[in-house]
Amino acid sequence: MLRILLLHNYYQQPGGEDAVFRAERDLLRAHGHPVETLEFHNQELGTGIWAKLKAGLFGFYNPASARRLRQAIEDFQPDILHIHNLFPVASPAVLWAARQAGVPVVMTLHNYRLICPGALLYADGQVYEKSVHQLFPWDAVRRGLYRNSRLQTAAVAAQTGLHKLLGTWQTGVARYLVLTEFARRRILDSSLRLRAEQVAYKPNFIADPGAPQPDSQRAGHLLFVGRLSPEKGLQTLLTAAATHALPLVVVGDGPLRAAVEACASTTPSVRYQGPADGTGVAAAMRHCRALVMPSECVEGMPMVVLEAFASGTPVLASRRGGPGEMVKPGVNGLLFEPGDPEGLAQAAQALLADEALAARLGTAGRASYETLYTPAVNYAWLLALYQAAVAEARDKLPAVAKPMQYEHA
Repeated sequence: MLRILLLHNYYQQPGGEDAVFRAERDLLRAHGHPVETLEFHNQELGTGIWAKLKAGLFGFYNPASARRLRQAIEDFQPDILHIHNLFPVASPAVLWAARQAGVPVVMTLHNYRLICPGALLYADGQVYEKSVHQLFPWDAVRRGLYRNSRLQTAAVAAQTGLHKLLGTWQTGVARYLVLTEFARRRILDSSLRLRAEQVAYKPNFIADPGAPQPDSQRAGHLLFVGRLSPEKGLQTLLTAAATHALPLVVVGDGPLRAAVEACASTTPSVRYQGPADGTGVAAAMRHCRALVMPSECVEGMPMVVLEAFASGTPVLASRRGGPGEMVKPGVNGLLFEPGDPEGLAQAAQALLADEALAARLGTAGRASYETLYTPAVNYAWLLALYQAAVAEARDKLPAVAKPMQYEHA
């Protein structure tokens, strides 16, 4: 059994990366692997100007993090190190420490931070790719893509850029795991200059909630679940719902909460439910006609889409990023152009008017889950990638770019 050390740097606000880190930890342990975790928290930086200064400095190289990893390696003797996030506290110092200890590294890229300081390939309501091929992305700094701060954006750009010059990203990681084929293509065609075999597609997964009951009754409304923010396409969704009286339930919280509440107060078909925990989201998913994902940024692999598929719920998604690949039009959902309220409304009306169509797409969504997004499938994927990285490090077997065959939209 491979001994696996998992490393993760938590942001100040909880997010999907944290959930994936914990899920993979539990999955590996359930299959009998000795697993230890090394966790870093941005709260360690404190608050205020001093915290920002430390984040800027530690983002280049944090010697304390390197020492912690060296000690963990000495104590646990792992066969492989799997990193989910290293910014800013863990820092690229952990890659150098792992290399010195002879431990191969696998790193999941949950976002595009290494090739764009804003991490989302999104700016001013549009896809933004000017930074992808640049060693130091001046335009991103000018725009202040990271936290609306030119200074903090410059710090992130300098951190990733320095380690491009040093070759850290090329030599410090045996396998990068990406969530979509779009991400794989974009990462390979970037300033990182990685080898093709270094970047492998591996989706997220969720525990099986159980197949939906064939006689279950669904209400005739759309469901949005997620952060209420501009990049999620909330304004497009609200415009479509208000203009066409689309029945819509919104679950979540964020900076556009007031806009959602205002729309709900003036549009009888729209209801704002507020934030919900996992149990509440699962119940809402089983009850709706379809999940709607109008994201205008380049999403990775939102867990809410996996939850929809697993519950037999069809997905209406914008033709962009992860959802745009996961949803096969006319098979397990429908697609529309991002930022197009009329296209969204047309797709929504097709499902709202045809219960049989929605049921058929939902059944295919469940099949998509069973094929690609179950714990069992994901474990096989992870194990093959780990074994390839370990074998390559030991110079025994050739590298494997894709550990299993799959059909992917």
